[in-house]
Amino acid sequence: MSVFKYEKDADGIVVVTMDMTGPVNAMNAEYYQAMSETVTKLEQEEGLKGVVFASAKKVFFAGGDLNDLVKVDPDDVEAFFNGVEDTKAQLRRLEKLPVPVVAAINGAALGGGYELSLACNHRIAFNHKAVQIGLPECSLGLFPGGGGVVRLTKLIGVEAALPLILESKRLRPDAALKLGMIDATVDSLEELLPAAKAYINENPEAAIQPWDQKGYRVPGGPINSPKNAQLAVMAPTMLHQKSRGLMPQLTAAMDIAFQASMLDLDTALRIEGRNFAQIAAGPVAKNMISTFFFGLNKINGGASRPKDIAPMKTRKVGILGAGMMGQGIAYVSAMAGIEVVLKDISQDAAEKGKAYSEVLLNKRIKRGKMTEDKAKQVLDLILPTASNEDLQGCDLIIEAVFENIELKHKITKELQGYLSDDGFWGSNTSTLPITQLAEASDKPGNFIGIHFFSPVDKMPLVEIICGEQTSDEALAKAFDYTQQIRKTPIVVNDSLGFFTSRTFGTYLDEGCQLLAEGIHPARIDNLGKGIGMPVGPLQVFDETSLELSRKAQETWAEMGVTDKWGDGTVLRQVVKDMVTDNGRGGRHHGGGFYEYHSDGSKNIWPGLFDLYYKADVQIDDRDIQDRLMFRQVIETVKCLEGNVLRSVADGNIGSIFGIGAPAHTGGFLQFINTYGLEAFEQRCAELQTKFGDRFACPDIVRQTSAANKSFN
Repeated sequence: MSVFKYEKDADGIVVVTMDMTGPVNAMNAEYYQAMSETVTKLEQEEGLKGVVFASAKKVFFAGGDLNDLVKVDPDDVEAFFNGVEDTKAQLRRLEKLPVPVVAAINGAALGGGYELSLACNHRIAFNHKAVQIGLPECSLGLFPGGGGVVRLTKLIGVEAALPLILESKRLRPDAALKLGMIDATVDSLEELLPAAKAYINENPEAAIQPWDQKGYRVPGGPINSPKNAQLAVMAPTMLHQKSRGLMPQLTAAMDIAFQASMLDLDTALRIEGRNFAQIAAGPVAKNMISTFFFGLNKINGGASRPKDIAPMKTRKVGILGAGMMGQGIAYVSAMAGIEVVLKDISQDAAEKGKAYSEVLLNKRIKRGKMTEDKAKQVLDLILPTASNEDLQGCDLIIEAVFENIELKHKITKELQGYLSDDGFWGSNTSTLPITQLAEASDKPGNFIGIHFFSPVDKMPLVEIICGEQTSDEALAKAFDYTQQIRKTPIVVNDSLGFFTSRTFGTYLDEGCQLLAEGIHPARIDNLGKGIGMPVGPLQVFDETSLELSRKAQETWAEMGVTDKWGDGTVLRQVVKDMVTDNGRGGRHHGGGFYEYHSDGSKNIWPGLFDLYYKADVQIDDRDIQDRLMFRQVIETVKCLEGNVLRSVADGNIGSIFGIGAPAHTGGFLQFINTYGLEAFEQRCAELQTKFGDRFACPDIVRQTSAANKSFN
């Protein structure tokens, strides 16, 4: 019995209900057989008036099976290409049927699901927030290779299609309707099938796809038309500025869209298929699928959460400190419907912290993403206060004050009594060991690190840190709260700097090493961006604050600890030169490595050249880039080796979402898998010989390589 249920009604309309084995309908071998049988039967059907594709699952169609796609290697390209072409040929036969074909979209139609819909003559969707429509493949290192790039371009034009494809946009039905991606919506599932049949009955002639009609022109015209000259020049330039040439799937998708606007459908589809096979077999697709699909699903599925503890919902959260971090935590908590007590040393400071949420909510109102009533409800959840008593009964208190252990200890001792009987205490520290911070707590088992990233409303990651006495209940509470506020949690064990700050510190440190060696500061930052980091190490050090680094070093010295990402000698000297000797504390302290101007421009601080630059120093670009990348990768491996990282998935997702690791690598541990463990070990040895022992390859790499394994 086919997994596609085939039913023909008295009017001659066939409803094909997809109900494949497993939780979703997917484009796999089972699909191929079922679609082949179905299309053949439809071609032979007598008295056929129309066809409706529907789904028995909550998801309309989930697209390609990533378990198969991630296994494609260069030796498989030809066979894979032929398989892709066979699958696309089925859709081509479907859209050439002499009757209208309608997609009745009841749930998410993403990737292959939307490509199937595009091969239909008419697309109707249930207008519900749970229904998403789009082509998200580029976010996984691929592009829509089942006809998605070609057909969407043919349907709505190059300029409209490119952002949807390249940015992997997922739209609700009402938004998709406005853009022309679908043709109609219904307000209930019960209306969906009748609406699809009604369209067929009312439009029996609508069997020819627009691109198969004689004289059809792509909306907006072909890319080589004079009116598209600016788009043809600027779009590739802007893409390269954004991707730095490190995302081949984006370049390929843009090229295919351009060609689709000029060529006939079948030729464009074949070009799309050839490129898709090459991209699928490449390292970027493997990296991004492994991390952004399998790794992220593992994390969000609760792999790091204690299994035997019931889900915990945060009802009332207290936030201590209404500064940049505290006000952001207050906003995301209130947006999740949590009652928030935002406390600072003065009422004015607390009110200013709440005002941050008001600004963000007003922006949402102006963009049409929130009503005024809803915004007021969110804002009303935040109580700004200077009174300790308002914290009474909080089931979670998050301390977000300065990185000073004495201050944090004082606050813990003073305010922990306001927690509910089963309440938990979280410290939003970026570096200080949780075990030592918990020494001030009456219940160290209920003490945990909850490290947010700035700006909190935009950054997707929260790093949860377990101290030596942190209980499973505290971990479960922190994990559930993080997911409740719609963030991605990674779980790590205690260490100075934990995982993210410790690893990120090596990027800053190596930038300072290169600066002290005499390398031109602009070259350092440009090559940092060249490996795919969001910004160069000197610029990001300015943003995170050299002054903050100076204070952190003082705090660590008071605690009797030294940093674990190198001996720190050069970095400390650079910080002294910049902050202590020249008053250059960073962007928010009047300037640091750069001078910042009121018009938004910046330039390198001239004094930097007098301090460090040596025109005769020669280091090739590859060495500089590898130094900036390998320092971070090696530190990540050390965190895994030393049990700071609990899983490879946490390391990869944490490095991308928290540190800004280049997305095309799949994260710092996946980077080694693609580079090759033996090759990585050899390159470490070369760098160690040239530049020092900080590039020594950790033993775990050799051990993993010797076992013929990878970091998974």
